Amino acid sequence: MKYFVLIILSLIFYNFCAPSSKFASKKVNRKSTNVRDGEVLVGYSSYYADKFHGRKTANGEIFNMHDYTAAHRNLPFGTVLLVTNLENGKKVKVRVNDRGPYVAGRILDLSLQAAKDIGLIKTGVAKVNIKILKLGSND
Repeated sequence: MKYFVLIILSLIFYNFCAPSSKFASKKVNRKSTNVRDGEVLVGYSSYYADKFHGRKTANGEIFNMHDYTAAHRNLPFGTVLLVTNLENGKKVKVRVNDRGPYVAGRILDLSLQAAKDIGLIKTGVAKVNIKILKLGSND
């Protein structure tokens, strides 16, 4: 009986101390993307700027918020995308050079300049159409 109580208490303690899946880090499989040139993705995009300006991106470049770049969780670096803001029809061409966004429900983070060009600054987040123009190869 003593061991049974000890096991139960250990399981309860482990359950409270174990990282929640909501906050646990997720491994990104950067090698396998089941997409091809011309394919279209639809989802929500945000943008990132000042805090990251001048820092290294995931592919080793220095982030410049005035360039036309984007962060995607698993598209290969160098992938060229045509992003269309579905609320106003404005389009911008960007190149994937970083990983992210790491906010649930978003599939793309744009640089400040790209976000300005499609009218994303005021709302911060918008539903976008993402057409893969050229799939990158260097990951």
